[in-house]
Amino acid sequence: MDEAQRKKYDAVYARLKSVYGEPTWRLHLPPVDELVSTILSQSTSDSNRDKGFYALKERYPTWESVMHAPTADIIAAIRPAGLANQKGPRIQQALRQVYDKQGGLNLDFLADLPLDEATAWLTNINGVGPKTAAIIMLFAFGRPAFPVDTHVHRITQRLGLIGPKVSAERAHTLFAALDRPQTFYAMHLNLIRHGREVCQARSPHCAVCPLQENCDYFQQREKL
Repeated sequence: MDEAQRKKYDAVYARLKSVYGEPTWRLHLPPVDELVSTILSQSTSDSNRDKGFYALKERYPTWESVMHAPTADIIAAIRPAGLANQKGPRIQQALRQVYDKQGGLNLDFLADLPLDEATAWLTNINGVGPKTAAIIMLFAFGRPAFPVDTHVHRITQRLGLIGPKVSAERAHTLFAALDRPQTFYAMHLNLIRHGREVCQARSPHCAVCPLQENCDYFQQREKL
């Protein structure tokens, strides 16, 4: 990002913080739990993700028991999360890969690796992309990764923080390179909230958006 985009990032961060507040760091899930939860979160709502996640936790005492369970049983347990036929095998495969590489289901060692190495280790797991890796690093370890989900990607493109052809995967790299690690947690969560409440995909509520002066999309609409 160039200097103008960095200044825009700072302005957007400050404006969202003034509107939505500074999200309080809370105790998040342990790393392996976060891995499973994030896989379950794909293409579904937070509430459905949680239904599937806690159904697994209630039915199985350990992640190792999830790993060894009949796949059909895992699929049945996570049905509320949606796409269970895909997510069930994906969860078991991810757990097996962690187990095979580490000799157990533990990701705590990632806290001590350089961030790029930890991210690379996670994305070598089948079904784990940059977003899942960044979520684990930010929420489970409190490290300066910047997850780019559909809301973040959409809004930052509309704002002009990233180019119209920049993929979500590339956006992870661009935001991670910002020298703003202390802002990542709040910026990520406030952008998601803004995407759900105001800057929606099909019908953004531009008339009431607090980011009008920072938004390329709004400025272009005003010229029409």
